[in-house]
Amino acid sequence: MANIYTNGFFNLTTTALTTIYTCPSDSRAIVQNIQYTNESGTTQVQVYVTDASASTTYEINHNSLSANETYNAALGPVILEENDVLKIQANASNVVSGVVSILEINRD
Repeated sequence: MANIYTNGFFNLTTTALTTIYTCPSDSRAIVQNIQYTNESGTTQVQVYVTDASASTTYEINHNSLSANETYNAALGPVILEENDVLKIQANASNVVSGVVSILEINRD
C-alpha cells in the first residue's frame, strides 16, 4: 500500500462542467483542499463529486466570489472512492483557477 501526495492544478477556460480529478481504480483518495481564485468580476463557482458506484453527481459546494478573492471549497476532507470524479464549474470562463491537494491511498 502506497500513499501518494498529488496536486491537481486547474484553469477553467470554459463555463462547462470540468473534470479536475478522477480517483484511480486501485485507490481511495482524501481531498484536503480545493482552493480557487477569481481574477475578474463576480463569479459563481460550483464543486461536484460524481459517485461512480451510483452513477450520480452531487453538488458539494457553491460560492460567489468577488474579483481577486480566494476560497477553499473543502470545508473538511472529501473522500473519493474508486473512479469517483471531482468536477468544478464557473459561470464565467478564463477567470477561475486553482489547485486541489490530494492524498491517494493505493492498494498496490
